[in-house]
Amino acid sequence: MSDRQGGHTGPYRTGARHLVAVALAATLATGVLALPAAAQDPAPGTADISARLAAPADIVALVDAGDFAGAEAAIAAALADPGLDADGRVALEFQRERMRRIRMDFGLDEAAAKERLRRDIPDLTDEEFARWDQAGLIEARVIDGERRWFNRGPSNLFRLSAEARERKATPLNFYDSPLEFAHPHHAEVRDAALATGERSVAPRRVRVTQSLTVKPDQVPAGETLRAWLPFPRAIEGQQEEIELLGTVPAVHQLAPESALQRTVYMEAPARAGEPTEFSVSYELTIHAQYNDIDPTRVVPAEITPELAPFVEERAPHVVFTDAMRLRSAAIVGDETNPYFVAKKLFEYVDSLPWAGAREYSTITNISQHALEQGHADCGQQTLLLITLLRLNGIPARWQSGWIFSEGSYNNMHDWGWLYLAPYGWVPMDVTFGRLHDARPELQDFYLGGLDALRIAFNDDYSREFVPAKRHPRSETVDLQRGEVEWDGGNLYFDQWKYGFKWEILSPREPAAES
Repeated sequence: MSDRQGGHTGPYRTGARHLVAVALAATLATGVLALPAAAQDPAPGTADISARLAAPADIVALVDAGDFAGAEAAIAAALADPGLDADGRVALEFQRERMRRIRMDFGLDEAAAKERLRRDIPDLTDEEFARWDQAGLIEARVIDGERRWFNRGPSNLFRLSAEARERKATPLNFYDSPLEFAHPHHAEVRDAALATGERSVAPRRVRVTQSLTVKPDQVPAGETLRAWLPFPRAIEGQQEEIELLGTVPAVHQLAPESALQRTVYMEAPARAGEPTEFSVSYELTIHAQYNDIDPTRVVPAEITPELAPFVEERAPHVVFTDAMRLRSAAIVGDETNPYFVAKKLFEYVDSLPWAGAREYSTITNISQHALEQGHADCGQQTLLLITLLRLNGIPARWQSGWIFSEGSYNNMHDWGWLYLAPYGWVPMDVTFGRLHDARPELQDFYLGGLDALRIAFNDDYSREFVPAKRHPRSETVDLQRGEVEWDGGNLYFDQWKYGFKWEILSPREPAAES
């Protein structure tokens, strides 16, 4: 399999065409794509994909250390073992793919990294570059003895260094949500919640079209492309009245509500010289959230069987390492009130600068990576906060999807929820963090509150799709852009484009009483 095609020829190839043929034969006039029972998970959409991709620790360590040559030799030796099972082969081949993706992310040599920076700092000196690089402000790593710089390292520098921002000759223009600062919507949400006594308020009705377009000639003509696009679950009090308007192609399979990373699945043949487009359109009503938390009422939660999974480790990305325990102890000190413990941890993670991140599939332990790097994007910040909260006995869980605005801003985004007794589950968005420019009563809005300008696609991370993807995903943690594959393997992000369009509609009128 060439790098251009991505993925690998794994053990799932046998019988794939037969499964597709059976599925197409079962397609009804309703436009719903039926799949054979054998293709279904007994608990649809709840299996953790991390287990299937878990390779031997020594090989993972070689990749993490940048010894790609050593890792490749170890992988080749392991693949030659006649007793290797199918899952073991998939995991080993994914480490090869992970190295390929890391090389793509770290595509700059020193000359190229300096050239990128000189677009914004024309008189950049070698001494400045070396100093910022030594301080870890221009993300880099060594691969087989050669130092390589992260493609987004030069642009991230201006997020991480005040000195670099002062040296920037071009305009400083960060792409940030307007809701990361004091905004009338925050007051709207709080005022409505206090006036009504309700947590779910200030609804927005939204129409969305999300698309995934495979570039021409990425697979041989006539081969079937299989695509998964995100689709929201109904969550009482958060997002409701979800209406599927249509898909392209029209024939599709909608995953059940139980799928924690819910999708619309579609298939289409590749045509020579032409792109292949997949899209889904829907409407939903989104409610903002606000909890008027009195810290003096907060007590340690009783960890019931339902809450137990949310205070546990979940390798590889939520692990209570020694470094995590030490950092937690330094932050929390002798505080015992769960609200104030959560607030301390929230403020610590909020203090880490946001910076564009490597693809998550290339990172062995995301929360530990964020702790070590000292900067992180939204998903890394969220996983770090989840890990620290769970370490302190506070249940915490993941949520992610897409954020937008009443203007032109939109982006992928990750956030979470924590459990505070007696209030129950309340939202947290540590990336939006503390609103320092807001009125005092609104500054902690995102520790217990959430705006209505976001759609949740995922109620957990690293969960299988329905139907399950045969080849390892481009994004092994999140589901926001979509995924696509063919019999020959996965198609990586460089082989397709994605789009998100939205329109805020007039609120639905309540149904008249009979």
